Amino acid sequence: MRERLWLSGYRAWELNVYGDHDPKLKVLKYSLKIQLQQALDEGMQWLITGGELGIEQWGIEVALGLKADYPELQIAMMLPYAEFGHQWQAENQERLAKRRSQVDFARETSTQPYTQPAQLSGYNRFMAQHTDGALFYYDQDFPGKPQYAYKAAQAEANRRDYAVRTVTMPDLEDVGRELAEAENSDFQN
Repeated sequence: MRERLWLSGYRAWELNVYGDHDPKLKVLKYSLKIQLQQALDEGMQWLITGGELGIEQWGIEVALGLKADYPELQIAMMLPYAEFGHQWQAENQERLAKRRSQVDFARETSTQPYTQPAQLSGYNRFMAQHTDGALFYYDQDFPGKPQYAYKAAQAEANRRDYAVRTVTMPDLEDVGRELAEAENSDFQN
């Protein structure tokens, strides 16, 4: 049973998702809902993620929506250092603050503001060591920022029973087709 699941993946800009009305976002959130429901049905109690703009914040948003049907679900936002996101545009800072206020638990793995890359690698190790498995929206054919978290999770899987599940670009294409067919079927009925 994977009670504590680490969710991470691409940033919004890596997926070319710009704004809340981007059609790709609908597919991503639909996929997140499917993946999180499956994890909940398999015994997940805690969703543990970061605050990056993209999969992490969308995952929190989707998980908050699932709490009505899964009241036992707890959500944690772990940030890699103090003042995380302070350099973002005001709107994105507000979004981060809102998500942080909505989760059940929020902390930083380093109490210092960002000073060195070791804080980020320490964060990835912390996340892998304090979870029971990982779900990454990551495709090795399209490396990006999630590759470092993915490598930390793979290293953890080499040390212990730690499942690392990925949602790849072809998986998202399949979900997009499934969603389009479902919406088309609903439209015709």
